[in-house]
Amino acid sequence: MKTLGLIGGTGWVSTVDYYRIINEEVNARLGGLSSAKMILYSVNQQELRPATDEPGLSEFASYITDIAKRLESAEAECLVLCANTVHLVADIVQKNIGIPIIHIADATGKAILDQNMRTVGLLGTKITMEHAFYKDRLKKFGITTLVPDQPQREYINRTIMTELELAVLKDETRKRYLEIIDSLVAKGAEGIILGCTEIPLLIRQSDCQVPVFDTTALHAMAAVAFVLSDEKMAQ
Repeated sequence: MKTLGLIGGTGWVSTVDYYRIINEEVNARLGGLSSAKMILYSVNQQELRPATDEPGLSEFASYITDIAKRLESAEAECLVLCANTVHLVADIVQKNIGIPIIHIADATGKAILDQNMRTVGLLGTKITMEHAFYKDRLKKFGITTLVPDQPQREYINRTIMTELELAVLKDETRKRYLEIIDSLVAKGAEGIILGCTEIPLLIRQSDCQVPVFDTTALHAMAAVAFVLSDEKMAQ
């Protein structure tokens, strides 16, 4: 079994789900008391606010790269960035380490293609929705990404930061998210990417009439596939 290196705490609520999903799946595949080999570096999110101006982006990339190097030195064999937004600097980090990053948008793109979709809606932080890093990655799969309008993006971002990342789940927020999802479907979205790892805590497939893509689960499962690539499965 290979060893995973995880950068979590962004936020901690969904990092818990990464740890749970990965271990549950490894155990289901290998049986017995099997669990995953992981090294987790959990940041203090209060100190970590990704910036998109050049100096701020450089500082953020350096911070994540330093952690990635520590995990590589501790003999992690791949890197998992446990948040969609942190992938803003994934390409920069990858150039500075010798182990592969399991990219969350790649795991998501493959799942979208598996359902023969080419146009999807994307919910996430403002950075994820408004900047090119995520949409361009999906474009390589031939996938077109639609995002909510500006007031909707502001609402989603605010509720992520003030509710979901604190594990506060409100029915009124769920209702508003579902209205936003309906507006994206009306514009041609065949499915919806839950592109913040906390959104799957609020929105479930059973809430929606179109397929939703839980990026937390998809990313975690991609990590499992990597670490078990040389393992024999339980009979």
